[in-house]
Amino acid sequence: MANAGTTQKGRTRQNRFFVLLLVLAALSGVVKDLERLQTVTRSIHGLTASWLEMGSTVYASGIPSSVTCPTAGQAEKVEPFRWTGLVAAGQSIEIKGINGGIIAEPAAGNQVEVVATKKARRSDPVAVNIRVVPHAKGVTICAVYPNDPSDQPNTCEPGDARDHSHVRNNDVSVNFVVRVPSGVQFIGRTINGEIRATSLTGNVDSRTVNGSINISTSGYAQANTVNGEITARMGSANWSDSLEFKTVNGGIDLDLPGVLSTQIEAETFNGSIDSDFPLTLSGRVSRKHVSGTIGGGGRELLLKTLNGSIHLKRVG
Repeated sequence: MANAGTTQKGRTRQNRFFVLLLVLAALSGVVKDLERLQTVTRSIHGLTASWLEMGSTVYASGIPSSVTCPTAGQAEKVEPFRWTGLVAAGQSIEIKGINGGIIAEPAAGNQVEVVATKKARRSDPVAVNIRVVPHAKGVTICAVYPNDPSDQPNTCEPGDARDHSHVRNNDVSVNFVVRVPSGVQFIGRTINGEIRATSLTGNVDSRTVNGSINISTSGYAQANTVNGEITARMGSANWSDSLEFKTVNGGIDLDLPGVLSTQIEAETFNGSIDSDFPLTLSGRVSRKHVSGTIGGGGRELLLKTLNGSIHLKRVG
């Protein structure tokens, strides 16, 4: 009986050893994918960090998980904010929100028109101010939330200057609609909301965290989000520096002019990459990573996502 027990224990140990070997074999098969996942994750980790560097610190308590752009027929609890002013071609109109969507569309004339609609379930919409800041490069308009006494006063700063935008237990959403004259650049910044900038003629620079981005312009554009798809149609390929389209959870669909010269870097983890443009490939190439040139190369085009496919379509 003792010998039978010893034999049974030996078989048990052997079976465990075989199971361990099978697990190790399975793990070895995904090591390369894990390494690539780490590479992609590191490359797009700066999306959320860049928002904090740019100055918006949001304490999400009391803020809903997603906010869509305004639609017709929604009830208004306070009178909308309205601003009209001249912004010269070549300058920019910049909208900075925190909780709410942004819609940009072409203006009928040469003036910028901005309408901001505030809504809330519990917080006081009147306490959120809309601030207009003219500067040498154009006009910046921000939704400025009341701050906690322990925080620095919330401010509205143009460009990538570090704003102080602390939000605690405030569920006010501010949805912007801006009409952009011909030749004026549109810059849209929000954290919890979608951005739609369509049928514009100037360049577009858009950034959100929780929301999709949809752009069409006869100029060029770039877009960054974390949780959302990016769809963009550009009429110009004359950007001077690198151009970025980055997301974490969503695909990237990019329509580009038929005559295009760029150095392209495209990468995804869970998705595929396809292009209407003939590519001269260089470096490591796979269904999930492409590095090469279109046309004569030159300026950079960076396309990165973690969970989604990348499509480049040739237009014209």
